[in-house]
Amino acid sequence: MSVKRTLLRPAAFLAGLHARRQMAAFLAAHRRTRAVQDALLAELVARHRDTAFGRDHGFATIRGYADFRSAVPVGSYETHRPYIQRVLAGETTALLPADEQVRMFSLTSGTTGSPKHIPVTGRFLAQMRRGWNTWGLRAMQDHQAAWLRSILQISSPANEAASPLGLPCGAISGLLAATQKRIVRRMYVVPQAVAGIEDPVARYYTILRCAIGQDVALITTANPSTTIRLIETGQSHAERLIADVAGGTLKPPGAIPAEVAALRFRPSRPLAGRLAEGIRRDGRLLPRHFWNLTFLANWTGGTLKLYLRRLRELFDGLPIRDVGLLASEGRFSVPLWDDTSAGLAEITGNFLEFIPDECAGRDNPPTLRAEEVEVGRDYSLVFSNWAGLFRYDLDDRVRVVDRFGDSPVFEFLSRGRNTASITGEKLTEHQVVEAMRRAAGPLGAKVERFVMQGCFAATPYYQLRMETADGLDVACLSERLDTELCELNIEYRSKRKSGRLGPIRAAVLPAGQLESQEASKITLRRGRNEQYKHQYLLSEVLDDTH
Repeated sequence: MSVKRTLLRPAAFLAGLHARRQMAAFLAAHRRTRAVQDALLAELVARHRDTAFGRDHGFATIRGYADFRSAVPVGSYETHRPYIQRVLAGETTALLPADEQVRMFSLTSGTTGSPKHIPVTGRFLAQMRRGWNTWGLRAMQDHQAAWLRSILQISSPANEAASPLGLPCGAISGLLAATQKRIVRRMYVVPQAVAGIEDPVARYYTILRCAIGQDVALITTANPSTTIRLIETGQSHAERLIADVAGGTLKPPGAIPAEVAALRFRPSRPLAGRLAEGIRRDGRLLPRHFWNLTFLANWTGGTLKLYLRRLRELFDGLPIRDVGLLASEGRFSVPLWDDTSAGLAEITGNFLEFIPDECAGRDNPPTLRAEEVEVGRDYSLVFSNWAGLFRYDLDDRVRVVDRFGDSPVFEFLSRGRNTASITGEKLTEHQVVEAMRRAAGPLGAKVERFVMQGCFAATPYYQLRMETADGLDVACLSERLDTELCELNIEYRSKRKSGRLGPIRAAVLPAGQLESQEASKITLRRGRNEQYKHQYLLSEVLDDTH
């Protein structure tokens, strides 16, 4: 055992004892799911009774779930947006208890062009941290070789923008990392400042440079494409990386801020030699040349499972632990096993409801409670939690695959039917239609029927299928469409900027082909033309790797 691990053992024991108590309480809660959920709902309603949202929805008269369901219709971010706008302006009691202070706003793409701002309070942050502690302890128990070794965490910064009153707006993962227990922060190998590097290649290179001489046990990030891009950046700049390792320098292929450029490294010619030898032997730089990893942690469900073959190829079939159904709005599942996207419902911090798949899209649809769902059925997830969000339809489809005690174990299937996501960009049909309107207008084009669909490839991309009139520059239209989508969707822009998502590729179809395809669908579904709504965005992903 290293000197560092020996010195950290007493503090790690105390931190681990606390985490074990949290995990034991979390697992025990699932033996009495209904009681735990009833108590949580009662506390949420009582604490938010005097907020503007609570007064508008009669929280003072709610005595149980039946009252709650009658008083508060199933909604979305748009339902909460007027209250959140008031919170952004400083009126926190529009949505939150008077004694709750907003630490930041978690920022993510909205259904339209306006991003979502989720208020993050101390109570909400603590609940998110408890979920991570439970996940982390279980993962470490299953992979004891990772205990007290270095962690490579890749997350976005917590301060990407500012609210009207100057509060940070960004990724809650960045705030969680910055406020993590000191013993855990000491195991992170990448300084927080690195997350703020604008140039994506320079950022990936710098992350790898910071971690390559460390005893890294695991890599944790949300999207598997991030981990793949990290290694591929090292492969593309292997000579530069070897020179930096040998000389103790940091010379990334792009601009970095002064505080990052000031980082100091020890020269290591032996490590540089091992890297060069590994490349000679295997023909490319691989993680096994410089790390002895125990497992990877990232999403594995939905379309992201398409990345797993490449990930396992780069990392020699290493176990992968899904990080759970996580969003800016909260944590909703805690995976307890490797190599599955399924996780145990997080019932201690969220009051959960489930819309049966066949009822999704209805106004105020029927809902089931956590203990009422059936194994093998698909649902849309609805929650209420400490972010001040009530009966909030997350627009995520999940499948219940098992039960743990009285609670469901579910896996993520996809975003809603009008949403597509290849790398986590959560592109909506509304955004695609609006972007096309903006892109086609200046070209004098009238594009009434088209289809966008994600394609998985070495660099994933969206395909634009349309029937074009003579004289329309389809390549120019595709480029303008791509630009407008970057304006309308901050996560699409981030993925495009980082290179994880390629530019839109156009496919011109013969006149009448889209109409013919729609007619075939109507016939197969035994429907009528007036009942068919053209889909501009398809959520299914085409495999373009062959």
